[in-house]
Amino acid sequence: MAQKSIQEKLAILSDAAKYDASCASSSAPSRNSADGKGLGSTEGMGICHSYAPDGRCISLLKILMTNFCIFDCAYCINRVSSNVARARFSVEEIVWLTIEFYRRNYIEGLFLSSGIIRSPDDTMSEMVRVARVLRLEHGFKGYIHLKTIPDAAQELVDEAGLYADRLSINVELPTDASLASFAPQKNAGSIRKAMAGVRLRQEEAAEPTLQSRRTRRFAPAGQSTQLIVGADDASDTTILHGSQRLYSSYKLKRVYYSAFSPIPDASNVLPLIKPPLMREHRLYQADWLLRFYGFSVEEIASGSNNGMLDLAIDPKLAWALGQRGQFPVDVNRADQAMLLRVPGLGAKVIARILRARRFKRLGFADLLRLGARMKNAKAFIVAADWRPLALSDRDDLRSLFAPPPEQLSLL
Repeated sequence: MAQKSIQEKLAILSDAAKYDASCASSSAPSRNSADGKGLGSTEGMGICHSYAPDGRCISLLKILMTNFCIFDCAYCINRVSSNVARARFSVEEIVWLTIEFYRRNYIEGLFLSSGIIRSPDDTMSEMVRVARVLRLEHGFKGYIHLKTIPDAAQELVDEAGLYADRLSINVELPTDASLASFAPQKNAGSIRKAMAGVRLRQEEAAEPTLQSRRTRRFAPAGQSTQLIVGADDASDTTILHGSQRLYSSYKLKRVYYSAFSPIPDASNVLPLIKPPLMREHRLYQADWLLRFYGFSVEEIASGSNNGMLDLAIDPKLAWALGQRGQFPVDVNRADQAMLLRVPGLGAKVIARILRARRFKRLGFADLLRLGARMKNAKAFIVAADWRPLALSDRDDLRSLFAPPPEQLSLL
């Protein structure tokens, strides 16, 4: 078998990494230096866009160390029984690629995951070595996100946290039963134990030392995970309950939701079609309500149908339509907690409203200038010159927000 070039490996292993949703794509405009008028590019094999803890959009080299894997997870394109082209980077090749891409201003960091080779410890050891060589031998100051390997020794995860900005381990499926069915070589308890270990090390690092009174560095951007949506029969409510437990138990920075996509030579236990992408989008919206808007899973579920979020309207609007007695809300008098529950008003807009109303009573045009989405908000608010009158009492109010059935069928 002919030895693959680095470019051939990059093509295979960057494509294999696209199934991991833990790096969110951005909508940044493309910049390309092919015209010779600039240095760097935001496009190319293996380059994705994510967000740093301070909100900056950053370009990352997103690759697998290898797509060889000894596990046979039914939902994974890289499972041992899958008939796909295989490749493997050495530690030195990954370090070289990262440094060269970084020097050319193509990337600002590295996202590294891997299939399981030989054993979890062997795989994790090589991934840690990549980060260690980058940091200590090359003085690499860019962003590093490492996927931790299930069942890897705690000391390897501990060392990974010294060099990586973020660590993550994928829960993969919403329930323990689904994981046992689709990925029998993985153990949900081991995954949770690894997450707990990362949280413990973060808490220890946050405590100032007795001698210097300074905190230490351990995965300062926290940890995240990914859930596959639609591979099993878990409802959206079940998924959100699981996310809520992950956030509270392990202080995760982010749960990523990835709509299941059918793969070649798939197991007959998997669905033949993928769920609508809108379902993934609604879960992200609901997740945002849990984390930043003070909603509970039960409140979000109150606007669902048999545990499934409404695909036609966003979950905050669905909740508001079911709680008509709490509306309309006076934007000039309501507290922040209640304003956060008004459709069309985001957290940043509400902060502007709270500042602006100290100086004047806000009217409809003021709210528009402050960034409110009045199409959604106007049925649920009272302003200085606006009252919805009979609008909020209409039986067909939902139809004013939901797209026509023919549009919904395309979601």
